[in-house]
Amino acid sequence: MMLKSARWRNLLTTAVAVTAMAALSGCHKKASGVNPATLGPTADTTSATPTATISADPLSIDLGQSVVLNWRTTGASAVTIDGIGQVPVNGTQTVSPSNSTNFHLVAKNDAGGSTEANVRVTVRVAAAPTAPTADASGDMGSDAAFHQAVPDAFFDYDSYELRPDAQQAATSAASYLASHPSIRVVIGGYSDERGSAEYNLALGENRANSARQALVTAGIAPSRLRVVSYGKEKQFCSESTESCWQQNRRAQFSLDR
Repeated sequence: MMLKSARWRNLLTTAVAVTAMAALSGCHKKASGVNPATLGPTADTTSATPTATISADPLSIDLGQSVVLNWRTTGASAVTIDGIGQVPVNGTQTVSPSNSTNFHLVAKNDAGGSTEANVRVTVRVAAAPTAPTADASGDMGSDAAFHQAVPDAFFDYDSYELRPDAQQAATSAASYLASHPSIRVVIGGYSDERGSAEYNLALGENRANSARQALVTAGIAPSRLRVVSYGKEKQFCSESTESCWQQNRRAQFSLDR
């Protein structure tokens, strides 16, 4: 009976030992596994920087002609070109720039990568023909030709403010003087017969200065312009009527020889 008990205890001890070793072996295998977090980030092909090219044919044109833009990208999900906007990732487009232009392309992908490409198109603008001017001797032409091209400016009663028709006269004078840089001008201020001589001299000077300022504002050099007032001393019409007085209220442009 005591022998059976001893054998039973030996079997029980052996079973416990085997169970413990199996448990330890299982724990060891679990601990020996690879932790994915220790391997670092994996490669992400979507974060690669896209590539882009853009070309123009031809690179130089005359104003009014067209040019064909051609662009190609890889790895891009959105492409824009300055002045055109969003475009396909690959494509062509015909454009007619009005001046020399740098076409700037930006290609982006969904991961935030971007790249840029540029092509410059030169636009040639024909030079405007030069208007005929006085010859090298400084000849300013005839008075008749000048007055035909440059009308006088007329004013309302007791006023030196340029009316619309007077402003148009000053604009015509400025255009003519700009194309004839050798010409110098004297601007005479006149008034009708009403009022004192002193008052009308001042009024005539103000009218001449108003016309002169309009020419200066239009780009004519002040050194080419001279002002003189005649007041009511020189009348273009001697009748005492409104139509006659209107003729005398003027600023007259004349060649300053």
